[in-house]
Amino acid sequence: MLTVKTPQKGKARRELEKRAPKIVETGKKTLILHGRKTSNVVNSVLSDLYHLKKDSAVKFSRRNEDISPFESGGETSLEFFSQKTDCSIFVFGSHSKKRPDNLVIGRTYDHHIYDLVEVGVENYKRMESFTYDKKLAPRVGSKPFICFIGEGFENAGELKHLKEVLLDLLRGEVVEKLNLAGLDRVYVCTAISSNKVVLTLCALRLKKSGTVVPRMELVEVGPSMDLVVRRHRLPNESLRKEAMREAKNQPRKDKNIKQDTLRGKVGKINIPNQKIGDTVYYHTKVGDTFVPSKTKGVKRERREARMKHESNERAPKVQDMLVPKKSKKAKRERREAGTSEEGNEHASKRHKEGAE
Repeated sequence: MLTVKTPQKGKARRELEKRAPKIVETGKKTLILHGRKTSNVVNSVLSDLYHLKKDSAVKFSRRNEDISPFESGGETSLEFFSQKTDCSIFVFGSHSKKRPDNLVIGRTYDHHIYDLVEVGVENYKRMESFTYDKKLAPRVGSKPFICFIGEGFENAGELKHLKEVLLDLLRGEVVEKLNLAGLDRVYVCTAISSNKVVLTLCALRLKKSGTVVPRMELVEVGPSMDLVVRRHRLPNESLRKEAMREAKNQPRKDKNIKQDTLRGKVGKINIPNQKIGDTVYYHTKVGDTFVPSKTKGVKRERREARMKHESNERAPKVQDMLVPKKSKKAKRERREAGTSEEGNEHASKRHKEGAE
């Protein structure tokens, strides 16, 4: 039975927490590797790519003779390096007579090979070969524009796959909000044919336009190269479904909470209508106020019957509403007339008794 070792030091625990799966993943890191044999062109491409992605890339300088991504068993070392460096994208450079100036770009899922694209590099121009104002040079950590031009990216299956891989390789960390001042470069990908793409890096120069929106100009700063698609391998359908599955436990968004610079976290509470007019009170007093009744334990039917009975007692009868009300004076006269009639009846009875 395998034993699971837990880290004893805090630094090791924090590092494992960073590498643990998350509901919302952070930016992907890139692993740059050299094959058994490489040319000057491949070395320059890998060096320039590492320079552009220096904040989120890991480069190995030693040659790896046992790595062959497209062959069975040749990806074991590659998956090991991916797990060791926590990189989900890799760029593997090699050179041979059959495939000169070769680059293999691939993605991993759970540190296993997900998909692969093999391209050949032609007409390569290094960054040092371009002359431009050094103030326009791309800064570390800035976000780029990525522009895809051509119908081949929508029709050809090879270029569709290459577009997905280049997006993951070049875009960096995914953000929700973006400052336009931080956009200083553009990757222009132009599809010439069904298997050939021209990749160029340009800098953005902002100029006055007389309006709020500035006028933008593109200045080619390099590198520039032609990528010819040679081989590509798509992921399995089951693996794609598993990788594209979204977690159900999405992070809960705090409502009615905002941050204030002076007071810190400020929350807003919504209180429903209290219905104070419907509250029933006891007849007993505590101090100078009435005590409200405890309607929590009263059943609903009993409470509704009592309210209905009280409303019937308060409501006037229909007969009382039709008969006009008599004044107090009329009531008094009627009472006095009744008492006088009773006296006359008693007097007549005594007179008859005396006559007999």
